[in-house]
Amino acid sequence: MKGDLSVDQETILTRKRYNRTSLFYDWMDRMINSDIRRELLGDVTGKVLEVGVGTGKNLEFYPTECEITGIDISPGMLKKAKLRARDTKAQVELKEMDAQYLRFEDNCFDTVVATCVFCSVPDPIKGLQEIRRVCKSGGKIILLEHVRSDHKMLGTLMDLIDPLTVKMMGPHINRRTVENVKAAGLHINDVIDQKPKILKLILATP
Repeated sequence: MKGDLSVDQETILTRKRYNRTSLFYDWMDRMINSDIRRELLGDVTGKVLEVGVGTGKNLEFYPTECEITGIDISPGMLKKAKLRARDTKAQVELKEMDAQYLRFEDNCFDTVVATCVFCSVPDPIKGLQEIRRVCKSGGKIILLEHVRSDHKMLGTLMDLIDPLTVKMMGPHINRRTVENVKAAGLHINDVIDQKPKILKLILATP
């Protein structure tokens, strides 16, 4: 089991940014509509860890029999998620926690879910290694992430404006998350392009 919340400067800044953006995060999160969430989560079973639960927009789409633990680094996000958790039929427990330092034993979750999270984790490979650690052997890892465009001009533009988007809203828009998943030692079973193509569903196992 890992230690307490990390205290490096970038993590502190990330927490502050998302406390601020929690006020309008639901507007930012419109890229993932209800149909996508329903399809993504409708067949999830067992003990589930949702990393970066945010304002809790996924919670209503989990099957009733799931036991959900949702973590987020931002108290502002969790405050809104707690309101949504009241109307969720599944069992939900919410914790303030850093994805880079998960305070869980090894091999304790059947499924790990993250939606548009690893664009914001300061050290994404470290965070991905942590979800690999806590997911059971044979378990499922479901990541829906926006990534840097493969289109030459658009990718270059994303690189140029990334510092501004980080400062204003929090997320990096030019992360190469598929490559990061591989670097973290996860086994990718499938990568499915969504609309827009910069949104990708990554299905993996530990």
